[in-house]
Amino acid sequence: MNRQEKERLSETGHTMLLLLASLIWGAAFVAQSVGAEYVGAYTFLAGRSWIAVAFLLPVGLIHEKRKNDREGQKSREERKPQRRMLVISSLICGIFLFAASAAQQVGIAYTTTAKSGFLTAMYVVIVPILSVFLGHRPGWKLWLCIAMSVMGLYLLCIQGKVAISFGDGITLLSALLFSFQIMTINHFAPKVSGIWLSLGQFLVEAVLSTVFMLMIEHPVLSNLRAAGIAILYAGVMSSGVGYTLQIIGQRKLKPSVASIAMCMESVFSALAGWVILHQTLTPREIAGCAMMFTAIILSQILV
Repeated sequence: MNRQEKERLSETGHTMLLLLASLIWGAAFVAQSVGAEYVGAYTFLAGRSWIAVAFLLPVGLIHEKRKNDREGQKSREERKPQRRMLVISSLICGIFLFAASAAQQVGIAYTTTAKSGFLTAMYVVIVPILSVFLGHRPGWKLWLCIAMSVMGLYLLCIQGKVAISFGDGITLLSALLFSFQIMTINHFAPKVSGIWLSLGQFLVEAVLSTVFMLMIEHPVLSNLRAAGIAILYAGVMSSGVGYTLQIIGQRKLKPSVASIAMCMESVFSALAGWVILHQTLTPREIAGCAMMFTAIILSQILV
């Protein structure tokens, strides 16, 4: 196997990690929608973020111990630049993640789950546009895959006329903010530990969302209990597992290709409703799913 084939195989493996993250996030749309019925956006974010921190901390410590046993523990001076980079990357990624997640959680309370999935996934278009300003020019093959993804999302999520409401506008803002988060992850992921970066960005999000929760919202214990399962799933699976997979998966991928894989969360959300909740999929929705799966395959073959 030559070097090019190894790189292609590695890219495919990292794409599969992002597809797994998308599967987890797809189910999280239901959890977020349920949580929005009982608690405010910042309360939900604070809960899921602190749970993610509690989940990732022991994972990070175990990972660090195994790494030290394998490679030997570095001196304090040797670790200083790495720690500085981790703090900087955690702050930047955490601020963008907080802003994007807050906008999405606010928006989902004023729009449908399906439309929220479609509008949030518009980062599949925004990311390559931002890449152009950073000196990366996606070729026509990549734009073809992006166009297929958008068309598939439209067929899957949108029924009837498109009208932008307040909730839709806030959700579109979250798509822009998620695009910045994807770009910053792409920049920092190769430079720091994926687990520690994931923990760091959620610690930042947890602190910020707690501050806003205390200033704006007044959470009630009974409502927190009612939203408990939704918050727990979002904290452990969507945040702790899903975003760690994103950081690891993006290391070997262009951000534009990664965004195509991650926008599959809308497809997995629809499929989860079909399998678990026995919701029916119309021929139009099936066509949308098929078009998005095709875009993923073509992004691996053509790009």
